[in-house]
Amino acid sequence: MSAPVEIEPDLTPDEITLTAKPWVTIVWNDPVNLMSYVTYVFQKYFGYSKKKAEKLMMEVHEDGKSVVSHGTREEMERDVQAMHEYGLWATMDRQE
Repeated sequence: MSAPVEIEPDLTPDEITLTAKPWVTIVWNDPVNLMSYVTYVFQKYFGYSKKKAEKLMMEVHEDGKSVVSHGTREEMERDVQAMHEYGLWATMDRQE
């Protein structure tokens, strides 16, 4: 369980989420992995529905990258490592 996050009283719920989960995992397009495999990884590791996994995979394929998870720095480090273990190219960054 994570520690409570202190917030400013005038923040909107979306701003609170950005403050609480300031990091993202980005999966990048590569010439190696099949689209079906990338969809499988997103379903297996993140527990996404087939529809959501396919949407994220298409972002990777068409846009060259997709933000696949949000969280703390430690959570995103874990997700990036997992993507590498599945053979996907992933990085982490601060949420925009």
